[in-house]
Amino acid sequence: MTAVGRVFAAVFPPLDEYSVPTPAATPVLGSGGFEGTVEAQLTIDWNLKDTAAEQVQWERAWHTATTFLSLPAEQLPAINDRDDLDRLYGKWWKHFTPEVAAALRYVISPDSFGARLRKGQKQHDLLHWYFEEAGLRHFIQLVRPRILKLLEETDAKYAVTNVVIHLERAHAVYLHNLEEHIYPLCADGGGQEKRWIMSNLTGLLTYSLPQQKINDDLTELFNMHAEAALGIQSESSGTGQRKPPNVRRLATRLQDIGMGGSRLQKILANVMSGVLSTYVKQNYAGEWSSRSQVAAKLRYWVENRFARYIVEMLAPLNTGVRPQTTSETEIALSDVEKWQEIAIEHLGALRTEELFNIIVEWENDSRGAIEDLKRYVTNTAARTHVTSSFCEVLSRRLLQPGAATTEILQIYISIIRAFTLLDSKGVLLDRVARPIRRYLRDREDTVVIVVSSLLADAEETSSNSDVLPELAEEMQNNTTTTAQEEDDADLDFDDMEWMPDPVDAGPDYKKSKYLDVIGSLISLFETKDIFVKEFQKVLGERLLKQAQDFEKEIRVLEFLKLRFGEAPLQACEVMLRDIVDSRRLNHVILVEQQKAQGHRTAPEPTMHARILSHLFWPALHSEDFSLPLEISASQALWATGFEKIKQSRKLTWLNALGQVTVELDLEDRTVTEVVQTWQASVIYAFQNAESDDRRPITKTVHQLMSSLSMSESFVRNALTFWVGKLVLRPSSTHADTYHVLETLPSSALDPSSSSK
Repeated sequence: MTAVGRVFAAVFPPLDEYSVPTPAATPVLGSGGFEGTVEAQLTIDWNLKDTAAEQVQWERAWHTATTFLSLPAEQLPAINDRDDLDRLYGKWWKHFTPEVAAALRYVISPDSFGARLRKGQKQHDLLHWYFEEAGLRHFIQLVRPRILKLLEETDAKYAVTNVVIHLERAHAVYLHNLEEHIYPLCADGGGQEKRWIMSNLTGLLTYSLPQQKINDDLTELFNMHAEAALGIQSESSGTGQRKPPNVRRLATRLQDIGMGGSRLQKILANVMSGVLSTYVKQNYAGEWSSRSQVAAKLRYWVENRFARYIVEMLAPLNTGVRPQTTSETEIALSDVEKWQEIAIEHLGALRTEELFNIIVEWENDSRGAIEDLKRYVTNTAARTHVTSSFCEVLSRRLLQPGAATTEILQIYISIIRAFTLLDSKGVLLDRVARPIRRYLRDREDTVVIVVSSLLADAEETSSNSDVLPELAEEMQNNTTTTAQEEDDADLDFDDMEWMPDPVDAGPDYKKSKYLDVIGSLISLFETKDIFVKEFQKVLGERLLKQAQDFEKEIRVLEFLKLRFGEAPLQACEVMLRDIVDSRRLNHVILVEQQKAQGHRTAPEPTMHARILSHLFWPALHSEDFSLPLEISASQALWATGFEKIKQSRKLTWLNALGQVTVELDLEDRTVTEVVQTWQASVIYAFQNAESDDRRPITKTVHQLMSSLSMSESFVRNALTFWVGKLVLRPSSTHADTYHVLETLPSSALDPSSSSK
């Protein structure tokens, strides 16, 4: 004995009644020395108090217990049914002898002196040893590689089933001895110990296995089963594949091995949400007609099919009940209503994606889609989602340089009508209209199109692409509203239906009782002066072109006076008054001219003048040129009559603004056209001085410019016009030379020859 041994023996003398104890070290997992039945005889003295003797007894009991619980270093055996469990005895589940029972009781039982003495010491906790040395090491080294290989090689739809089979085998092997022999020895039947083991096993599965891969496989499997059960066709529900496993039984098995619970509920919730979205898109995309029955149909389907299916799937996860038929499943009304609201949200999301196309097809009866969307925008989050998504689509598909201004305005009119139906308060319209209004302000032709459309007739809208037919129709059906009435809408204390502004209204939101199309377009510009000036310009052009009725112009003017007041539109009133007064003056002067001719029947007057107050009219063409002598004489005669009536006023003729009815007598035809004065002057210059001379006259551009004192642009414009009317023909040998086409060639008379 060494010196150190003698010192140790002097303090702790050896006991004669005990033999040398077995090694205190626990057996290495899978070592051959600790497999099989425990052969050593162990006698437990429950009243032993001596420390050294108790330590030896503890070590022997510990050795016996760990030998019994140790696992062989092999792959798990195949377990297909309960009968196969018998094959586990002897190698995986060792024989439970009285010595093993005594050792386990001494190490685990709270009545044991040794267990109480070492309470709280992790190195002497048999459950910790079993989890870390047996279950943890065996699973990580032998089970986990096999599972990873299955996930990589097996079809994704069935890999998770094979994984569950392996995990069930591991649970059966790992938990058998605990449930049969360990838990009964613990306090309160081992409830706390059982929860600790299950919690650690769940954590082991969670952090040692690729959870994302397993979740993806479960999602694909559940999705395929749900689509098949609910009759939904998709890419995943193909034909010619193996029959998918029973997912309800799979959910129960996952729950049993600790992989169910809230985790599996989340997977199932995501799957059912995707299935619901797929069903809504497949059955109701593009179904926009009014009156919409989509919401009612969707609610019925959710209540009678969707809700029953999801309750059957959740039952094993919630209560462990395994319903076999739909009739055995109870469905709470509150759950059905909740799922119906979720379905309406998916319908609202679909209508939000389709909203731009719905607006484009508004004239083709897409009102039903807005009725569906109205059921969705019942909270602030949904309203914000609709407006933000729609504004993004607008900026991408509409507010682009390639889009015509008329197209943008047409869609804007449809947006006003659709969003007025969607939200009568106008908050949503206020949000989506802002980017459109900003974009339209930057387009130079916006105000021209708006004003021209207001003044256009129904016949003009079909032939003029720069006119909005919707705006012309709206003008005919418009109910006038003054701007003051709109400003005072919130100050109407007699309004018993007054409501405060919506909670999601912006700080600069202004509620209006009248969300009309015309009012929105008129208020499009930052100042009313822009609109008034353009209206004055377009009105002047129409007054000079038309010779008969001005009822439409008067109606629009009166409407704008209600909107803007009378002062900004005073010039327009003067313009209309000038045209009315000119008609009266024409009649008076004609009567005076007839009296001067001795009451003889005079031919129909060839000239009607319009007296314009130049201070109130927009800038007019003032270019001067020579007129035919007959026209100049008529002007002088008319001016004489005017000076007799208006002695203090003098006329300044604006020849470029006039219109002339021209009748051309050619050899084989007569051409009658209403043309501008410069066009009439140019064609008159081709007339022979002698009436019996039928030879065609040839003129050059420079000759016409010189004889008529006319600009080159006017001359070429007139020549191009008459060439298009087949009255003049350019010379084939001399540039800028034209002659009268007295007779039409045969190719011009025969339409079939020109098309060959």
